[in-house]
Amino acid sequence: MKIVVKLILPVAVACAALLGGRLSHSAEIVVGQVAPLSGPEASQGRAYAAGMQLLFSSVNKSGGVNGHTFQLVSKDDGGRPEDTVKLTRQILAEDQPMVLAGYFGSRNITELLGTGVLEKEKLALVGYRATDTRAETPLLYNVRANFFDELSKITEHLAAIGVTRLGLLYEEGPAAAALVATAEEAAKKTKATVISKASYEAGSTRVANAIDTFVKSKPQAIIMVSSGEASARFIERYRAEDGAAQIFVHSGADMERVTKRIAEDRLAFVSSVMRGVAIAQVVPSPYGGSRVAKELSDAVAKSGKLDVPLSYVMMEGYIAAKVIVEAVRRQGQRPTRQGMAAALDGTENLNLGGYVVSFRPGVRTGSKFVELSIISDTGKIRQ
Repeated sequence: MKIVVKLILPVAVACAALLGGRLSHSAEIVVGQVAPLSGPEASQGRAYAAGMQLLFSSVNKSGGVNGHTFQLVSKDDGGRPEDTVKLTRQILAEDQPMVLAGYFGSRNITELLGTGVLEKEKLALVGYRATDTRAETPLLYNVRANFFDELSKITEHLAAIGVTRLGLLYEEGPAAAALVATAEEAAKKTKATVISKASYEAGSTRVANAIDTFVKSKPQAIIMVSSGEASARFIERYRAEDGAAQIFVHSGADMERVTKRIAEDRLAFVSSVMRGVAIAQVVPSPYGGSRVAKELSDAVAKSGKLDVPLSYVMMEGYIAAKVIVEAVRRQGQRPTRQGMAAALDGTENLNLGGYVVSFRPGVRTGSKFVELSIISDTGKIRQ
């Protein structure tokens, strides 16, 4: 029996060599996600995960990349920063991911970075959603425009139509002061002024005091850096108080889901109250107009019924997954955690089908794409 093994083993090695090493070096690439899969922001966390899974499933069905396939492991932190850290450690211990992706929340990411776990594990995090005012951070890769770029787009648009007296609504928290400073800096660049600011308690929809502030100060436009639920509550009650300012909502608010739900229940309300509301979008429309949108739409159609609808958040997850797959492809037969960061840092002008992502050492915000969309009378998002 021992003689047989000795005869077979060299043959197996030779076959592996002829197949480009696929038998000995192919692997399942685990992508770890900790995100709100329950709670107020669950629709966003699930949509981001669905976007990533659609891309990974498509790649796996095509034979993978360099023989490697992809597995997404998602865990639910309910939006709680302490659980983000705990569950990330759990994924590291149990699943040994090569990369992390699809995280949510400024506090959540700040607490994760504070543990030093990314540096210790040499682990990149690719794709996250936050009102991010932090400096470029090693191993933290954003596949979308940053918060300052969003605010700059909004204030530049407003300046172009003569709107320079602004209000700012934001959620309270440790990052609030930096957020306000960023908004004021963006406004100053266009010679606009934030004449009134108001906040609401984190995790709540208690916006009554903010409404009073803006009704009295009468800004021409209000920039909202708030959750979808808080944004919807504010808009409804502000309009009921005859608040007439234009309203611009940042991309992190899930207004797409909120307005669709409102439209189903109260179409007249959407038509009268949501008029004059615009949303900053940091990825292409998932509903058409680009090659990546067609790819995503086709993937959704082939997958059968998903538990979340097609959305901008799903598009962002799909894009993050494409970046991860490309970073693995560039490493050849032996991808590693360290190799992921090196491959990402060398990713310049990567065209993903009408959406370009670029990273280089010291620059880990991969895009400056921002466009404004509006809510139609039927509650749909349109350009």
